[in-house]
Amino acid sequence: MPASEPSPPDPSARPEMTAAIMSQTGLDEAMLRNLVHSFYARVRGDTVLGPVFAARITDWAPHLERMVAFWSSVALMTGRYHGRPVPAHTTLSIQGVHFERWLRLFRATAQEVCTPAAAAHVVERAERIARALRMAVEAAQAAPDAIPALR
Repeated sequence: MPASEPSPPDPSARPEMTAAIMSQTGLDEAMLRNLVHSFYARVRGDTVLGPVFAARITDWAPHLERMVAFWSSVALMTGRYHGRPVPAHTTLSIQGVHFERWLRLFRATAQEVCTPAAAAHVVERAERIARALRMAVEAAQAAPDAIPALR
């Protein structure tokens, strides 16, 4: 190919990774949608987490769609989510107890609506996400003007 012609884009490995995850875990978009909707129904009714979410979210439909896209990206490697979750959480008045409760509800919901392999897959990712967000929130609360650093 002559130097003046652009080279073709590198093919994405994403579809193959998604297919492999789906094959190994039984996880698919329908199961993720059910997980997200079931989980946030629990969150909304929870005495600890419900008020935190109610203070920020009045129209749940767009939030749920954003969370389905987020979990599709995180769990199935689809690349559907393009948001910035850390800044959205660092301004919340939340502490470790909120993250622990979130994880407890998420684990229980995943075990109820997912296959065992899918539940293990999404819970492992949820634990990493919760750990990273908790560190970012704690750092932002300790030094509100500093740039969050994940240690």
